[in-house]
Amino acid sequence: MSDDTFITIESRTLDTEAAYRLLVGCVVPRPVAWITTIDAQGLVNAAPFSSYNYVATTPPMLAVNIALRPGTPVGTIKDTARNIKASGEFVVNVATEANMEVMHRCGQNFPPETSETEALDIPLLPSRIVAPPRIALSPVQMECRLDQIVVLGRGINTLYIGEVVAFHLSPDIYDGRRVDGIAMRPVARLGGPFYAALGEIFERPMLQRPPGGEGWAGDRPTTPEGS
Repeated sequence: MSDDTFITIESRTLDTEAAYRLLVGCVVPRPVAWITTIDAQGLVNAAPFSSYNYVATTPPMLAVNIALRPGTPVGTIKDTARNIKASGEFVVNVATEANMEVMHRCGQNFPPETSETEALDIPLLPSRIVAPPRIALSPVQMECRLDQIVVLGRGINTLYIGEVVAFHLSPDIYDGRRVDGIAMRPVARLGGPFYAALGEIFERPMLQRPPGGEGWAGDRPTTPEGS
């Protein structure tokens, strides 16, 4: 394609809504963090967020971007963010095909005094180290302690970085060494109302050695295609 076939949009011309539409359409697929927190009264909150990923391995750390709630001139903080700030603890539960429907329903705008897990009858398990419980429907649950809060841009978005202090893994997807991502059947977020499941899987050897050497091709010479 030549340069004149592309549509160019300078970000300085975009308002928040337009920038959001472009980002969630371009940055795909995005893993979904189904986060549980607990407030000062002991009420459990559960909400999905797709602006999320791991950001460090030593120690293991996750980061989730939580924006202010839209609909008011200045925006209000979401329950999940408020609870993380107050308690410094949260649990990231992995969203899968099996739990997608109830996870999606947690995205409704429930009032602060309503627990999503109670309203939707979501089974919970006690955490070992942090106070917020884990979601029993998820095959992977990661207990996290808040490490730092980073306010981004003009203050609408805030990045919450947490250290994973405990992993809980179903034996259906974990053999004691590796997590079977295919057996897990994770779901990912696309733009608009769309989710995606795993499609065709492509296997390629790692060309730079990762920690532990998982998938590492070593010093084996690569063979040009067709030779």
